[in-house]
Amino acid sequence: MATLVHSIPSISFLSSLTLQPLKIKTHKKSLSTSRSEPIKTLTCTTSKPNNKSPTMDGRKPTSKKTRKSSYGTSRRSVLKKTFIQEQVTFTSQLSSDPHVGIIGGGMAGLLCALSLEKRGVKSTVFDTGIHGLGGRMGTRVIDPQPLIFDHAAQFFTVSDPRFSELVDDWLEKGLVRQWQGIIGELEVGGQFLPFPSSTPRYISVNGMRSLADSILSQTCMVNVVRPCWISKLEPFNGMWHLSENGKPCGQFDIIVIAHNGKCANRLLASSGLPLIARQMKTLGLSSIWALLAAFEDPLPIPTGATPFEGAFVKGVDSLSWMGNNSAKLLGSKTNSPHCWTFFSTAAYGKRNKVPQENIPTATAEKVKTGMLEGVEAALGLPKDSLQQPFYSRVQLWGAALPTNTPGIPCIFDPHGRAGICGDWLLGSNLESAALSGMALANHITYEVVELGRRNSPLV
Repeated sequence: MATLVHSIPSISFLSSLTLQPLKIKTHKKSLSTSRSEPIKTLTCTTSKPNNKSPTMDGRKPTSKKTRKSSYGTSRRSVLKKTFIQEQVTFTSQLSSDPHVGIIGGGMAGLLCALSLEKRGVKSTVFDTGIHGLGGRMGTRVIDPQPLIFDHAAQFFTVSDPRFSELVDDWLEKGLVRQWQGIIGELEVGGQFLPFPSSTPRYISVNGMRSLADSILSQTCMVNVVRPCWISKLEPFNGMWHLSENGKPCGQFDIIVIAHNGKCANRLLASSGLPLIARQMKTLGLSSIWALLAAFEDPLPIPTGATPFEGAFVKGVDSLSWMGNNSAKLLGSKTNSPHCWTFFSTAAYGKRNKVPQENIPTATAEKVKTGMLEGVEAALGLPKDSLQQPFYSRVQLWGAALPTNTPGIPCIFDPHGRAGICGDWLLGSNLESAALSGMALANHITYEVVELGRRNSPLV
């Protein structure tokens, strides 16, 4: 298999997805973070009269005749708003000490903030996480046992030297280690084929969320605000004003959107960034169910199969990945419950999709039953013979994996001083997320901040 689990796992179905490039406008001479790494810069123009376009300081014009929008918050209305909104253009001089607002505290947002600090640029990261940072680098710990589950990213690999440098530092600090457990492909009926161990796989020593929480632990120019759900972006007097349900959250010279899905689309729908909003709308996302289950006894290993800690499941409609968190994170410790994370297929996620913030009890029970039946089928066990977990929880990742990707590190709108980063721009893994965040930070620093300082009359 060419791609292994990195983010929400690339799972076995990823290899069958057709990746289509996004249609992105670029300047003939695109800006870049380095001479060899192109960055997509959106061409932001408007054919409407100047007296109807946003003012030169980014302030949206007011009119005596204002008409209340008739659009709600449905996907269709969000799309309509996206296409009719005006482009914001900032022309005022950028501050010599700019402040960047980063919306999203997953790997891309965190690495963007870290990279900005290394170049002397301060930032604030807004994240919705109640228990911690990380986005899909999620770990759930259930007391008092305690039970521990990586319920999103399972592990990651390294192929890029820039990411390798980061991982080497994490290894030296004891934040991550190689996962030596056996991983392979499990065919329905219990046929297991281990993968070659040539490619190192890495995990965070205390669960993936601990790595996310550690990334910014020694920074002094990064402020973290959580839990906070930024609901509105407003350009005014050359700055971006962010708010959460009417509560002001600060003003920023530049903003970064480091998350995706319906919430990002709604946030961008009336932001004054129509071209960035359109790029985000072209992203296709699949939904994946996660089942966290703790068992008193080990799961039975198919006869003749090698004991494994992780498996991509083939031929089971409701199941695509199963990983033993206890073995992965606790190793040979005894007398511990056996905590497993199971992921559904994208097709199963689509058929059983519901609002992930409010999952009906009946749906949760149906998904749990269906996925446990999938575990039985994958292991080749008789129906209803699998031991019942003493703890279980289902979670729907509504924006789990991209079904298309442009294959670029980041997107930046120089007129609106706003950018996008995330794993979906390059692939679907933690390395892609890290590289995307780093690329956007480089772009902001060298192409926007530095050029702005050079052009300043004070320089």
